[in-house]
Amino acid sequence: MQVRARHAHPHPTPTERPVAGRYRLERLLGRGGAADVYEALDLRLRRPVAVKVFRPSESRRTDVQCGQEARLLARMHHPGLVTLYDTGDDGGRPFLVLQLVRGTTLRRRIARSALTPAETCRTGAVLASALAHVHARGVVHRDVKPSNILLDRADAPHLSDFGISRRFDTPADAADVVPDSAGTLVGTASYMAPEQALGRYAGPSADVYSLGLVLLEALKGEAEYGGTPLEAAVAHLNRSPVLPAGLPAELARLLTAMTDRSPGVRPDAASCARVLADPRTAGRTAGRAAAPGPGRPRRRAGAAGAVTATVVTLGLTLTGSLGRPAADGATPPPRPGNADGSRTASAPLAPAPYFPGPLS
Repeated sequence: MQVRARHAHPHPTPTERPVAGRYRLERLLGRGGAADVYEALDLRLRRPVAVKVFRPSESRRTDVQCGQEARLLARMHHPGLVTLYDTGDDGGRPFLVLQLVRGTTLRRRIARSALTPAETCRTGAVLASALAHVHARGVVHRDVKPSNILLDRADAPHLSDFGISRRFDTPADAADVVPDSAGTLVGTASYMAPEQALGRYAGPSADVYSLGLVLLEALKGEAEYGGTPLEAAVAHLNRSPVLPAGLPAELARLLTAMTDRSPGVRPDAASCARVLADPRTAGRTAGRAAAPGPGRPRRRAGAAGAVTATVVTLGLTLTGSLGRPAADGATPPPRPGNADGSRTASAPLAPAPYFPGPLS
């Protein structure tokens, strides 16, 4: 998701005609670099939906981007994913019609309080199972983070926003794929895997790494890697995550493996789902914080300058939800430690409709 300057383009309002003569826009839920998302009513089926309307500023690229996201979503159906209902074009504005999840985001839920190990395991099991489903269909999400995880009113999680997802078994220059700009680092710095931070190939194991950081944040109540996008990206290369003291031993072992800096060491998403779904994982506690496993020594502080120089020399430009308002409504008050370009709230939030994740 590349953050772009706002365009002086009139956005649809609830008073305009229904999109494609069928979807009546009722409330703007959020805006992103390429699209706006509305709560809407499907006049034909009389059900609430989320409508993601792409702006026509770059018609060719926008059409391809919308079509690519639609094709990826159409391949998947899982209770832990947001469902695609329809897609089309309305007067030069491509759009997607998606499941409307009423509740909140994991980012805002964590802002209220950290999750217990049992809550973290329940949430993680569904998300890992959803990722296993995604990976089995040849897709890598590339932007797993708390603000892209919707919680319904029963606290069931739904992974959303496939705007920068890619088929990992398809050439990057395929006709239905929007290629990443040369020298562009795609994702959100605080959650991207080390190989993403270096601009290298990011496969399914990169999603596992990101999920590991999301679950760790849920347990700690704050993001593991903070600072500016560049600082966060470099931090992934300099040190392993620090697990909190008293964490259940099996959960600590799993999170250590999921966030290993070597992609080949990380378990696949299906294995993570099985471990997280096992009641014993949230049971016995470890006596102290888990230390990095063998082969994962912390880098000396002096190495940071060399790593920073490496990232800068690559000329990478961070993209994603960095430095833009959260897409799930108004930006909440700041909370120290958060660094995915978002702000979180410190007070409980009442349930409200939320659209399928930050915008592409």
